[in-house]
Amino acid sequence: MYILPRPQKVDLKEGKLYLPYNSRIIIPEGNNELLHPAKRLQATLREELGQDFKIEKVSSSKGNVTLLVDAAIKEEGYILEIDKEGVRITGHDYVGVLYGTETLKQIILQKGAVLPYLKIEDYPEFKARGYYHDTSRGRIPTLSYLKALADKLCCYKVNQLQLYIEHTYMFSGLSEMWRDETPLTAEEILELDSYCMALGIDLVPSLSTFGHLYKLLNTKSYGHLSEMVEPQERPFLFMDAMRHHTIDASNPESLELIKSLIVEYMSLFSSSYFNICCDETFDMGKGRGKALAEDIGGKEMYIRYVNELCEFIIEKGKIPMFWGDIISGFPEMINRFPKETICLNWGYAPEQREHETEVLAKAGAVQYLCPGVAGWNRWINLVKDSYLNITRMCGYARKHGAIGILNTDWGDYGHINHPDFSLMGLIYGASFSWNSEPIDFEEINKEISRIEFGDNSQGFVDIVAEMAPLSVFQWVIAAEYREKILRGESEEDRLSLLDNFSIEEAEKANETLISLEKKLQDSIKNLTLKKRREARAYEMAAHGMRIFNSMGSLIYSYNHGEFKDGEKAWKLASELEEWFMAYKEEWRRVSKEAALYKVQGIIHWYADSLRTMALELNK
Repeated sequence: MYILPRPQKVDLKEGKLYLPYNSRIIIPEGNNELLHPAKRLQATLREELGQDFKIEKVSSSKGNVTLLVDAAIKEEGYILEIDKEGVRITGHDYVGVLYGTETLKQIILQKGAVLPYLKIEDYPEFKARGYYHDTSRGRIPTLSYLKALADKLCCYKVNQLQLYIEHTYMFSGLSEMWRDETPLTAEEILELDSYCMALGIDLVPSLSTFGHLYKLLNTKSYGHLSEMVEPQERPFLFMDAMRHHTIDASNPESLELIKSLIVEYMSLFSSSYFNICCDETFDMGKGRGKALAEDIGGKEMYIRYVNELCEFIIEKGKIPMFWGDIISGFPEMINRFPKETICLNWGYAPEQREHETEVLAKAGAVQYLCPGVAGWNRWINLVKDSYLNITRMCGYARKHGAIGILNTDWGDYGHINHPDFSLMGLIYGASFSWNSEPIDFEEINKEISRIEFGDNSQGFVDIVAEMAPLSVFQWVIAAEYREKILRGESEEDRLSLLDNFSIEEAEKANETLISLEKKLQDSIKNLTLKKRREARAYEMAAHGMRIFNSMGSLIYSYNHGEFKDGEKAWKLASELEEWFMAYKEEWRRVSKEAALYKVQGIIHWYADSLRTMALELNK
């Protein structure tokens, strides 16, 4: 029997409880708020055991599930007991009871109505266990998907969610910024905030306020506030959008605008926190703000701007957060920020170094450590990389006294990977921020396969992990190759993107992918009905990887004067278009239209290029 996150203490006992068909879920007198976790448990019992367990206030019969509260238990903690009398879940408070029911649900998923006698004593090691979801660089999830994500976070006892916003909220008076998107609305945020509160999740607002303001600073209304003078008539390119467009910190109008956006957005959230981001401000002081940077220095320029925003957030009764990549270069200045400020120290490498965490801790920073799920620029998340990164960063967090973990899920270059593909990384982050007990990669993948996918063979996650690195002609290379042509960059610069490409490697990767796709198809029979569609999404992604690998081989041979198979190129163009039609249907199932048209622009360009190559060969 598996439980994730692993409880702090499990005492298995002799004996089994046979949960009778007429069991009840009992909540205490005077504590109606426990109705919500009781209802969630009731839904699972109905789905897994086929029986409606009534919710009552008082019952003297045995075999019931009783929910209780005891403030003496550690914060967010719970005690779960199963014995001949029935099931008792005693939580520190509402959230503790909720987490106890989530653990019971995992046991029922594996054991059905025959439950082992046991006693679990459990509580989290980190107070803040968060998940950061990109809703700006490609996908904008539907409200129903965001609610499903919140449900999943609750299942694994994650208690904070942040949505990354650059331009994808419908700010009043800024239609020029979001007009070609399908932005989140005030009503959607308000509804999600309420939904998260019921799940013990703090929905924290996160808004770009310094760097990464491409869409805002490319409007005619606010282009004059860009640090660098940018051509506003150039069509959208992912390369441009990722170039850290920074607002001019020397212009008082910049702060006035940003503060107005903060006030509008902050009003939608019940959270005590506000993330102002302020990361990757690499343009700062190189353009319109150059005179100020030369006068006071770049470090001082950064500190003053961020500090003013932090103080503004505190004036509004909230606690400021910001990304720590810039301040880690001069950590001695961290004490210039208000003492309440939380530094979000990110690092995503599998072998992420400890240096930034150590120097910020020594400088007195209050830190969250922020690993990642390794999905950006990938068709399938790099499962092994995310495991290595998350376990390492959680270890650094414990060693250097961080107060929380914020596991990040970015969507660079169009957010092409299905958001469900981040699930393994989400569970790694939830597990290792709750309990420091090490679990090796192969073992936790077995546990995830069983708990999350219902896979009795316990091999599903391993198949996905093997697929992930087999993208040879990677999406980011494909996107930049096209965009360098559209930008009119030199042939030498464009072809440098293919320096590490190997036709032999691409062919070998495709052979392996075909084999793994067959394993994936064979594994579907082991999965729950709900998870079979997700498995099909992985199959679709693997097919897309094979198409891109084949396309890369043709592009490479064309550029090296070795292209000889026009018929193959023509057929591959059709295969690409047909595959993308299915991809769009899956996108729309969980996401708004958002940047789908931008991804489609790349797909169609390559289909047209393949046919052009074939026509040139036949001249």
